Amino acid sequence: MATALAAQLAQIAAQSKTSLDVKAQKAAHSKSLIFEPRVAAVQNFQTLFGICREGFDELCQLDSRFVAFETTIFSEQSQDEDRAQMTAAENAELDKRIDSFLRLAGARLRLMPTIKAIEWLIRRFRIHQYNTTTLLSTFLPYHTIPAFVTLLSILPKDLPQVYRFLDPYVKSVAAPPRAVFVHRATNHPDFLTALSTYTLNACRAQQHYPALISFWAGITTEAVNGMLDRMRSGRSAIQKSNDQDLFQLIGPVIKDALIMSKVPGLQIACYMILTVYVAKGDLDDGTISALMEQLVAGWTTESLRPGLICLSVLAQYRSAKQMSAKVTKALLKVQNLPEVLADIGKEHDLGKLANGLCLALIDRIYKKGDSRGLPLIEPLLLASVLSQPQAGVIFKSLLLAAYKMDDQTDESGKIRQDLASTIIRLSQTESDIRNTFAQAIDDTQVDLDELEMRLDVQIRPRLLTARPDADVEMEEIDPSQTPVENFEVAIERTGKIQTQPAESCLKSESSDIFGALCSVYLAGLMEQDNVAIFDKIPPLHRELGNKEPFYLSFLMRMWCGPYPTLARVGALDLAKQRLKEKDCSGVDYQAIIPYGMAALNDPSRKVRHAAADLLAVLGEFNADETASVHKWGQENLYDKTEALEWMNLDTQQKFLRTVLLPSLEECVLNADYIIEITNSALTGGSRSTVERPDEDKKNRLSHNTRRSILAFVALHAVHCPILTLKLRLGACINRVKSISGTSRTQLLLPLLKHWSSLSADQVSQLCSIEKVEEAVVNQGSLEVLLPNEKEGLEFIFGMVQTESLLLRRDFLRAVFLRIRDLWPSMKGDTKHMVSQRMLQLTQKDWSDERSLASTEAADFLRNVELTTDILLYFLETLEPTAKMADEPPPGKRRRTSSSEIHRGLGTQSSPEISATLKQVTFVLQLVEGSDPEKHPELLNALFNTLSELQHFRVLVGSELGYLQSLVLRSLLAMVPAYKDNTDLTIDSTGGHGDLLVNCIQKSSSPAVQSTALLLVASLAKVAPDLVLNSVMPIFTQMGTSVLRQSDDYSAHVINQTVKEVVPPLIQSLRRGKVSPLAGSSELLLSFVTAYEHIPSHRRLGLFVSLVETLGSKDFLFALLAMLANMYGPTDQILSFATEVFNHFSVEIQLQSLIKLIDLIGDIFQPRPSISAILLGTNDQSERDPEKISRSELILLPHLLSSRRLTTQISRLAERDDMEAYKIREIYSSLLEDLLRLADSLKQRTTLYGYCGDALSKLLNLLSIGEFIKAVETLLDRPDAILRRKVLKAVEVRIDQESQTDVNSRAALLGFLPQLTAIIRVSGDVAYKHIAVGCVDKVSEKYGKKDPEAVAAAASTIAGDKCLGQDDLQLRTMALLCLASLVDVLQDGIVPVLPSAIPKTLSYISESFAESTRFPELHNAGYAFVTALAQYLPYMLSGSYLTQIMAVSSASAKSRLGSECNDSRLQCLQFIAKQVEAKTMFTALEKSFSTYAGSGHTAMREYLNILGIAIDKHSKADISKNTTVLSSIFFNALDLRRLLCSQDKANSEAVRHISQTEDMVNSVALRMIYKLNDAAFRPLFSQLIEWSTAVPKKDVVGKHLRLLSVFGFLLAFFSNLKSIVTSYATYIVESSAGVLATANPANLEERELWQRALRVLAQCFEHDQDEFWQAPAHFAAIAPALISQFQYAPVVDLTEDLIPAIVELAATADSQEHQKGLNSSLLKSLRSEQAPVRLAVVKCQQALTDKLGEEWLSMLPEMLPYISELQEDDDEDVERETNRWIVGIETVLGESLDAMLQ
Repeated sequence: MATALAAQLAQIAAQSKTSLDVKAQKAAHSKSLIFEPRVAAVQNFQTLFGICREGFDELCQLDSRFVAFETTIFSEQSQDEDRAQMTAAENAELDKRIDSFLRLAGARLRLMPTIKAIEWLIRRFRIHQYNTTTLLSTFLPYHTIPAFVTLLSILPKDLPQVYRFLDPYVKSVAAPPRAVFVHRATNHPDFLTALSTYTLNACRAQQHYPALISFWAGITTEAVNGMLDRMRSGRSAIQKSNDQDLFQLIGPVIKDALIMSKVPGLQIACYMILTVYVAKGDLDDGTISALMEQLVAGWTTESLRPGLICLSVLAQYRSAKQMSAKVTKALLKVQNLPEVLADIGKEHDLGKLANGLCLALIDRIYKKGDSRGLPLIEPLLLASVLSQPQAGVIFKSLLLAAYKMDDQTDESGKIRQDLASTIIRLSQTESDIRNTFAQAIDDTQVDLDELEMRLDVQIRPRLLTARPDADVEMEEIDPSQTPVENFEVAIERTGKIQTQPAESCLKSESSDIFGALCSVYLAGLMEQDNVAIFDKIPPLHRELGNKEPFYLSFLMRMWCGPYPTLARVGALDLAKQRLKEKDCSGVDYQAIIPYGMAALNDPSRKVRHAAADLLAVLGEFNADETASVHKWGQENLYDKTEALEWMNLDTQQKFLRTVLLPSLEECVLNADYIIEITNSALTGGSRSTVERPDEDKKNRLSHNTRRSILAFVALHAVHCPILTLKLRLGACINRVKSISGTSRTQLLLPLLKHWSSLSADQVSQLCSIEKVEEAVVNQGSLEVLLPNEKEGLEFIFGMVQTESLLLRRDFLRAVFLRIRDLWPSMKGDTKHMVSQRMLQLTQKDWSDERSLASTEAADFLRNVELTTDILLYFLETLEPTAKMADEPPPGKRRRTSSSEIHRGLGTQSSPEISATLKQVTFVLQLVEGSDPEKHPELLNALFNTLSELQHFRVLVGSELGYLQSLVLRSLLAMVPAYKDNTDLTIDSTGGHGDLLVNCIQKSSSPAVQSTALLLVASLAKVAPDLVLNSVMPIFTQMGTSVLRQSDDYSAHVINQTVKEVVPPLIQSLRRGKVSPLAGSSELLLSFVTAYEHIPSHRRLGLFVSLVETLGSKDFLFALLAMLANMYGPTDQILSFATEVFNHFSVEIQLQSLIKLIDLIGDIFQPRPSISAILLGTNDQSERDPEKISRSELILLPHLLSSRRLTTQISRLAERDDMEAYKIREIYSSLLEDLLRLADSLKQRTTLYGYCGDALSKLLNLLSIGEFIKAVETLLDRPDAILRRKVLKAVEVRIDQESQTDVNSRAALLGFLPQLTAIIRVSGDVAYKHIAVGCVDKVSEKYGKKDPEAVAAAASTIAGDKCLGQDDLQLRTMALLCLASLVDVLQDGIVPVLPSAIPKTLSYISESFAESTRFPELHNAGYAFVTALAQYLPYMLSGSYLTQIMAVSSASAKSRLGSECNDSRLQCLQFIAKQVEAKTMFTALEKSFSTYAGSGHTAMREYLNILGIAIDKHSKADISKNTTVLSSIFFNALDLRRLLCSQDKANSEAVRHISQTEDMVNSVALRMIYKLNDAAFRPLFSQLIEWSTAVPKKDVVGKHLRLLSVFGFLLAFFSNLKSIVTSYATYIVESSAGVLATANPANLEERELWQRALRVLAQCFEHDQDEFWQAPAHFAAIAPALISQFQYAPVVDLTEDLIPAIVELAATADSQEHQKGLNSSLLKSLRSEQAPVRLAVVKCQQALTDKLGEEWLSMLPEMLPYISELQEDDDEDVERETNRWIVGIETVLGESLDAMLQ
């Protein structure tokens, strides 16, 4: 029971959030978002509430919604609330308030007040424990801020399951990356569900904010994308199940979110999720449709556009069918939907959405009778959001809907009217939609004729867009105007109408009768029987139709009228049937031909086909020309038939059979073909002249025939009342100008007169009745006018001024447009007449509200090309106008004196002056707009006009700046023509120059001044004498006006003036001066002085223009120098000077720099020349050459570093060789001059520094190739100092070049031969030194790319002229260069090595000689040898290597310094690694004695090199060279003996012999590691034998050799341990001998004795093969060891002997051996010498400690001895015995007292 209770209590404690532990409570209280734990732990709730309440109050000020929490979780009472004491219901209520607060606070988490408020909830209510999920969800959107990391640090250990994935970040207190949340949401739906629930709750409570929605949308979108990828499967069943699972997961969330209309941001986020879901998910149409319906259910104005975009994306993944009813209804409610969709369609594909919507709207029309969608369909089709196939489907659907409509669906017919209107507007649209609609008509199976009748409209689209004879717009017939009655009743009513058979329906009074008959005819069209009944009614007089006009004229009017196709076709068929009857033979029906032609031009193919049949019937009539034939309709067809001209029968037959009948098939196919063939026949003679020119000429129409046909057709067009017929017949003859003196204008002018005489209302009424566009009729009637028919033009000019025509504004505009079209074809006199009349029209009305005729006339003159004569006439008309304006009224003239004339002028009426000004302005505008450069003959007239304007402006009281500008601009355009055409001359007596000066001086208009200046500049080129005398006042005026203007045009004016006027002015200045530069100095000074007053943005262009005009070659440097001198080298001046400098070519720039350097040099001359003129340095009292030259020297490097100069120089290689050569010559001169200038200024430190800056810039100016070419000539100069400086400059440039630059490489490698030549030939050592440095750098950078080029240089450098010279510095440079060349050439340098290596070794030896110590030469030599060792080790043969080793040993002994030591050691290390093993070891063997005699340092180097060589070479190499290596090591181990035998006991080598032997042992071990047992064992045996092979007399030598050998043995056995235990066989005898003979009392022998013991100890310790258990081995060594106790009085045995014995006893794991050892030791305990006894006791102690009970098994034997020792006379022995006893007792665990008693 107790156990179960304990378990329950433990479980409760684990789940409890409270603790009775005080420490735990304190730790929980220290969890804080703001404070450190130690600070938070000591805070009480009262203090904390005060801090956090401040933050809450600030939140309340930001958002009033927080106030609601003031009385609950942030009240004073909240300080005393404890969740542990609250009930479950109270806690639940508290959780709701906290959740609400957190969602509201989420929007402001980045603010400190929010953190403070949440701090209170954490500290008081522990929301991080109780409300962890909500708290984390609130902070998630801000997971990157530091507060989130702090929150993680205070969370409890057991996080809610949904956030358990944050455990690693809680432990590491790090912010999780966004990818973690995406991965979690993708793979664990519970997290996505939790996040979505939190977000939706916040949105429902209106507590959302952009960061939350953005975070949720991003995570959800990426999660859905990842889920779709993860759930993808190749099995359809699994895929379908996965899709269903995903839909069930996100579907409810999306559904809830989409209907939240108050949160548009959430809706838009859902659109993004839906887009991804539908795009990647394989959804069926039903699911997509459901999503679309859900989408539109809740969208708002804010989310409408994104919603439409999402809807369009969803539609893309749905089959092409109509939208659902819900989606369609929602879209119908959207305001301005077509405009919105059109705007969206610019960026997104809306094809399927618009297609589905249109189909749904059409479906609603014919199924439900809902036509609200019709206004949407039309703009959607026109907005280009549908593809052509989709638009075709919509058109077909519209046609089918219209066909299916009946009275059940549309009782009133209103829907059919709307549908018909929509179809017609779409069919008549001037766009690609028309073609699509036409294709839809061809593809559809609907009977369009029947449809047209159903809708009472003409549906077929007009196929002609710009023709006057195209079909007119058709509108539906208003049912109110056509009473609905039964057809039989209508027939009965109509049959009572009284008509006369001789009357015509084409007369004006027959309109009412025609209308009544027409309505009945149209009503009966749907039934063929009804048409037959109608055809027989009495009023038609069908039986008299063969001779009387009423019947056929009715039908003619029908097929030419605005009626349905079926009606027109029926009328043609009825006429054809009547004409086929026998009673029609012998009658001339030519009056029907024009109407047949009009029908052939009908847009409907059926109508054209019926017309062709009709004309074919007419063509079958054969009348006798001699017989009198009745002409049908001759008397009363029209109101006026007497004016008609009829064709004779022959003409008629030719026209029919030659022109019309052969082309009927083509006319049926193409409505335009009738126009082509009639125009062609009337202009060329017959139809065959175009198609078959080789046809028999008998078919050609004569002039008389063509004139008769033209008159016949034209007069029918004139007198027929039908506008459509007029237009179509006019089109058939509109290309015919005249035939046999009869022009088209003469025949058709009555038609134009009649149309122009109609009022606006009459025109509108006519066009409305016949449904023709007024603009088409206007255009067609004006086609009557021909270019040179003055009668028509005079008529129309007379008509345009009539009041009735002024009201017809469209017709008036068409008139002027027609005349404008005719203008290019008019003759000169006609143009002159028309322009006069047009000018008169413009002059009649200059009021503000001008008539349309005046406005159109003015526009006409502005837009046609006027000839020179016309313009001259216009200008001449201005002279009397100006004179009239100048003359005062007669009465006033009598009362004014000549001095008061100007005051009198001002009294004239203002309207008259205003009209005059407007007339002058208009004419001058015409002149300017007519391309004045094409009319140079107007120049003198324009100058006269300009002169008149000077007088006229006094009258007006204004400058008339605009008028003067017009004249001046025109003159400016004309002047160049006088330069190109020598036949043109300018009147030199007109005072044109003074007139222009007057304009410049007296006008305040910048435009007038600028244009006048440009004109002066232009005249200066053509006629300089006209303006040269007036130049100076012009420049004076420029300085105060134009020069200070800041606009670009003024800058252009100044530049042009300077460019054209300055050259002649300069020539005049030069005549009185010494040189051109001196002569122009005053002009330069004036411009430089004005620099500050010129607008900053204009300075550059002005000064560049000035320099170019003066001559940049001579004046550029002067201008720059004067600027720097006058204003100082400020940043502004330097920048400006560089900009001016950059505008010129590289040649000019370099020459200017040379002249600038010469100018600087001239400053320091005792009597300066040019600098005195330009810089004012002539005054000796105020002359400061250093100050003046400082400004120029600062300017110089700025100019050299200009980007443009650098760029131009870099392109030098691409230029022509001659040009490049010239530039290089200039550059070399510049470099030479700069070097000399710098030389001359060495004493002036500051100026010399400026020269250095300039030189640095100059060196980097050219590419290295061009630089070398440029300085080649300088290198040939005899001046040695100059040559050195130039070559040093080359060396500097080599350093700066890039190693990867191909051009630099080629140039420098090409320069190598010249450098080697300098080395060979020159006697100047310093010059050679620089050359070698250049070779070294070139070879190092580029030599590997071209070794052959470098090989020659290597030979030269290794030769006597370089390396063989006595100069140490040159030798050093040569060796360093050779070292670089070895790297570059490698095998290629072999030829020079036989001479180079001996010299190198000799120079190394000389470098550390006492008389010539030169470390640089030493290091250079070793650098060369190092390079050889690295790249050509095989060249270091035995003899060379021996010499190197010998030299190196001497170098090591010389102590040149650490740098030399490093270079030598590096060289030897390379040799050790690179040289072949046998060669290396042999050389080391030979040089051992040399190194041994060179001291400790040399020997260490030797051993170091030996070790490196052993490490580098393989085991096989080492095995092959064991003989040599053994010799080396034997010598090394004998080094101690040799040194001591040479009486060098106090030498440095002897003092460091131990260190040396340590190195020997270390190296020996490295060799041993590379040898196997078979190879090394003989060597080891040989070594042991060698160790004693010393003459018997040399006892000391033997001991010294053994000392070295046992040192090696100690290292050998210590490092190799048990591996080499068997080798102890070789040392047993030797060791025993050493122990037997060595006397430790002797200091010289003690070290050998100690080493022998240590060697044995190591052998004993590492014996794992029971080697020492062998009786022979044990017996050989054990007695010898025991015998060593005799030396206890003189040597401390505890360090060496005792450890050896202990290790022997331990390794000789045999009771017999141990017993023997113990017996020997016990015997020694009774030695009379106390030290012996003491040493043995200590040995026993060590054995007891080491072996324990194993050794104490012999305790009975020991006890008697122990008892004796307890009473020993020696205290030390007694003391140690007691310690031994303690040790025994410790091991045995019992006391020995009883045993010892």
